[in-house]
Amino acid sequence: MCGIAGWIDWENRLEDPVNQKTLTAMIDTLKMRGPDDSGRYVCPNIAFGHRRLSVVDPANGAQPMIKRRNGHDFVITYNGELYNTSELRAELEGYGYHFETNCDTEVLLTAYMEFGTKCVEKLNGIFAFGIWDAAKERLFLARDRIGVKPLFYAIRDCQFIFGSEVKTLLANPLIKPEVNIEGLAEILMVGPARTPGNGVFKNVFELKPGHAFVYTATGSRNYRYWALMSHAHEDNFETTVQKVRELLIDTAQRQLVADVDVCTFLSGGLDSSALTALAAMEFQRAGKGKLNTYSVDYIDNDIYFKASSFQPNSDAPWVEKMVKACDTCHHRILIDNIELAKSLPKATLARDFPGMADVDTSLYLFSREIKKGATVALSGECADEVFGGYPWFYREEMINSHAFPWSPKPEMRLDWLNDNVKSQMDLVEYVKTRYDDAISEVPRLKGENKVAARMREIFYLSLTRWMPTLLDRKDRMSMAFGLEVRVPYCDHRLVEYVWNIPWEMKNYKNREKGLLRQALAGILPDDVLWRKKSPYPKTHHPEYLNIVRNWALDILNDANSPLTELMDVKKLNEIAKQDLAASNIPWFGQLMGGAQLFAYLIQLDTWLKAYKIKIV
Repeated sequence: MCGIAGWIDWENRLEDPVNQKTLTAMIDTLKMRGPDDSGRYVCPNIAFGHRRLSVVDPANGAQPMIKRRNGHDFVITYNGELYNTSELRAELEGYGYHFETNCDTEVLLTAYMEFGTKCVEKLNGIFAFGIWDAAKERLFLARDRIGVKPLFYAIRDCQFIFGSEVKTLLANPLIKPEVNIEGLAEILMVGPARTPGNGVFKNVFELKPGHAFVYTATGSRNYRYWALMSHAHEDNFETTVQKVRELLIDTAQRQLVADVDVCTFLSGGLDSSALTALAAMEFQRAGKGKLNTYSVDYIDNDIYFKASSFQPNSDAPWVEKMVKACDTCHHRILIDNIELAKSLPKATLARDFPGMADVDTSLYLFSREIKKGATVALSGECADEVFGGYPWFYREEMINSHAFPWSPKPEMRLDWLNDNVKSQMDLVEYVKTRYDDAISEVPRLKGENKVAARMREIFYLSLTRWMPTLLDRKDRMSMAFGLEVRVPYCDHRLVEYVWNIPWEMKNYKNREKGLLRQALAGILPDDVLWRKKSPYPKTHHPEYLNIVRNWALDILNDANSPLTELMDVKKLNEIAKQDLAASNIPWFGQLMGGAQLFAYLIQLDTWLKAYKIKIV
């Protein structure tokens, strides 16, 4: 994993000292993503930058990497991992190519030399990259099918700028920190999810998952190279279970390949426990010794935890059970509530946007601690979207809301916005339009009944609108410390196969992720296998609520805070006076604890100030 940056200017020389200084600033924004090395490639009209996190073949594979053919350069700046490197290398060697390194970067660049822009169809992995083809004077950008790795870009007249993160673009003076009302709507109404392709900042875009971009002096083309396809599922239940099992085992084995230490996240839930069990078996088979596992909790959470339908039990006993079952070397990370709160600004800067409040900061601090012992981790992220684990797959009122199911009542958010913001746009209609756009994209299956068709819609919304939110969080919070987190449940082969499995099979035994559970039978202890889903752990300590509430009130009551231009300060002060420990408040279209709202306000204020955002 790494950080990438690029800049094309057809009219000015990028070799000039002033432009080189700008390129340095862009590369420097990516230091944490790539702490091990830095590189650049510059010729008159093109500049590539790179920060490297060494995972495979640390002694080689420096980037940007250059290969030459017929006197012309092929140059790549690449962030990601290929999980089919050995197969692809063997295929290319069959065409007569020779390799100087063992890294996937050279394999990817060579694949482009042989297959051109169709090389992406050959790749199994997570990636975002730019390739400069000097012979064609063409830039080729691509992003992995699921969107695990980020890539943003902007076009300004005759110039094109791209990077792993928005802050990389903003380091170039051509890109101004301006946000219009649509960008605000993304943050205030759609967020923490974002509309695919929307970069929030004015005229800044995200390359969508499964998309590629070709840019030349005469024009550009943004196109989709991969999409979910709907077709009838022909396999019976037993065959389906076996194929899911085989795909999971193969995926886990592929994603354990690295020349540095690999560990797993372990919450004691189904998803992380499965990956831990598979990884531990592979470690034992390969004679690698004990697998390191990591769990997260909060100081004094055992005192303040209260079971609920949303979080039915504590993770700790289940973690212990899996550690014993898999014989791992376990590390329990305890997060201090004061540090959790104080890290809200840091997490915002890592993400470039206000995000998921303490859900962000806990992962930020968790990643910091894991990095002390490992460089690569496997995480159970995204199994819920792929197999159907969330409440909105089961609750009729959420299924039938005709809105994003994680935010079924977006009008709730209007309660804490001021009249000036609400007068500029019909914000609820904006969300509805984004929802309608998403529904219009769903690949339909002819002859599917109404219930099945709606469940297909719910899965599509989850995979393309909610899952990217969690992938963004995972990438930014972990890469803020140079920790590479791999997500095996996002393997595109698995996603493609499960997409067309009927809901009746996915919902085996009327249990969330019932099919996945059955596919893991014999791999996990039965009680872990059928344990009720529990979400990512959160703090229950009242200290955290008091800290973020008082901090947010200080911000709201500061006349110089940019929040006063957006929020209904009087309304929020009234909310703060409620007994928030005993009641819930409207938050992101749902009823949630008050701590999340006030933590989000802190993140929003940080974002507006730190990026010197101008509302236009």
